[in-house]
Amino acid sequence: MDMTTRELPSIHGQWSSRWMFILAATGAAVGLGNIWKFPYIAGENGGGAFVLFYLLCIILLGIPIMIAEIMLGRRGRQNPENSMWTVAKESDRSPLWRFVGGLGILAAVFILSYYSVIAGWAMNYIVLALRGLFEGASAQTINQLFDTMVGSPYNLLFWHSLMMVFTIGVVAGGVEKGLERTIRYLFPVMLLLLVMLVFYALDTGYFANGLVFLFAPNFAALSPSGMLTALGHAFFTLSLATGSIMMYGAYVPRHVSIVTASIFIACADTLIALLAGLAIFPIVFAHGLQPEAGPGLIFQTLPLAFGHMPYGHIIGVIFFFMLLFAAFTSAISLLEPPVAWMVERLNISRQWASIIVGFVIWLLGLGSLLSFNLWENVRFMGLNFFELMDYATANVMLPLGGLGIAVFTAWAMRNEFILDELEVPKSVLFKLWKFALACIAPVAITLVFLNVVGILEF
Repeated sequence: MDMTTRELPSIHGQWSSRWMFILAATGAAVGLGNIWKFPYIAGENGGGAFVLFYLLCIILLGIPIMIAEIMLGRRGRQNPENSMWTVAKESDRSPLWRFVGGLGILAAVFILSYYSVIAGWAMNYIVLALRGLFEGASAQTINQLFDTMVGSPYNLLFWHSLMMVFTIGVVAGGVEKGLERTIRYLFPVMLLLLVMLVFYALDTGYFANGLVFLFAPNFAALSPSGMLTALGHAFFTLSLATGSIMMYGAYVPRHVSIVTASIFIACADTLIALLAGLAIFPIVFAHGLQPEAGPGLIFQTLPLAFGHMPYGHIIGVIFFFMLLFAAFTSAISLLEPPVAWMVERLNISRQWASIIVGFVIWLLGLGSLLSFNLWENVRFMGLNFFELMDYATANVMLPLGGLGIAVFTAWAMRNEFILDELEVPKSVLFKLWKFALACIAPVAITLVFLNVVGILEF
């Protein structure tokens, strides 16, 4: 691929500006992981010390790999599989490196299949909040509402289908008319809703408790297992190795600084995760609830709080709209890589590719939604279908994909091409970045991988 070819935009389009790319990539990174998962895993692992170690992992692991993934996407200007193949060929390396990109595309398909189901819960809870069903409700009533929702396959099917239809519709519109147009409005609204919730939390009288919980480090509460959890979440929260960031990188204009954009995206993603904590924990403390409530914190603990607080029905609606918008910006980023792959591989229109890939993902999602009801007792290695999909992607596919990206960039890609893309001098900072990819990232990702598969336990 010569210089002239690389300066041309991807066949799928190009971001209209540097800020549009940053907004889109931040939207891809911000999702259920920031607002649903981060608060409860911080709660389970002691709060402040966990957050501090998590921030360290973002700096040492997340940002270096994000720079590498965006760079590979822009260098290849195609879907992740073809981009990896193109860059490997340019560096006189084995074409088998393309499977690193292919693994990311497959992971995106699997993740979106169950992500859409969980996002459907947020849609359902908007309706429940609008109907005022949380007002004055007891813990038993809230738990019953949740059990009724997940216990009905037809109910979950409706919301899962609606989520996939919206996602397919946006991606079918293309980069400029679909992705850009949606993210330009949806992401700022999501951020505004989150800031509104933080201001509400300021008035609960327990905001200081939330600050202490999130930022006062209690290292005695941070176990080695909690450190590995922080390490893994720092990697996964940035949507690395799902193909999304590499695909969005393929649409980055040549003049955009990859390093600056990556740092900004990582900082924005982390800030939103912390804002989510500052919005949630004061409400939890104000009502005597437990911050370490686990996955049920969002869908069971918080609705209980909304039902017993001033203007709780309004705050509940705002919260679940915010959760839905965050999930939606991630959903479209997950659908984009397999759609681009199909367009390039089969030479069909983006509209048909979106429909075909979206239907396959919708079909795969049926296994996850049935895992909460009719297939609840259907197990493989002790896991139901939903748990198996989550385990396979988060604990196996993403670590392996991230490892592949780090190793390829540090050891296989030619330095001259890296310097050309990043447009930075071969300085001390450049060498530190290469060291992070060559040594720190592989060791860290391997530790996470060995821990989650049970080979290494603490």
